[in-house]
Amino acid sequence: MRPEAQAWWNLAESDLESARANIASERFYVAAFLCQQSVEKALKALWMVRKRELAPKTHSLIELGGALSALASHETALRRLNPQYVVTRYPDAANGSPPENYNRELASVLLQDAEEVMAWCRSELAQT
Repeated sequence: MRPEAQAWWNLAESDLESARANIASERFYVAAFLCQQSVEKALKALWMVRKRELAPKTHSLIELGGALSALASHETALRRLNPQYVVTRYPDAANGSPPENYNRELASVLLQDAEEVMAWCRSELAQT
């Protein structure tokens, strides 16, 4: 794997592990944000490997996933994770304080979504 892509992949894995740690420490909104971030970075790593160019400067998992054929099999996960980039960080975007909008159940669903997409990316990277 190219060094640039490897750096993105390593950070994706670190973000996913941090999401797990934040669920354990009951920082559920932080875990939700990190789930989104892990998938974004994993998709960007895959983009760099497949397309042999830097990934676009976007946070849209729908855009990245669509261009990489991930939407076909992971659309629900990507659609659930996509808004977490904003709503976990801004009270006006979240219709209230982000810490109050998340619980263990929701964070766990988002973690499962992130793990699902990360596993797909890992498999795709292994084939290239």
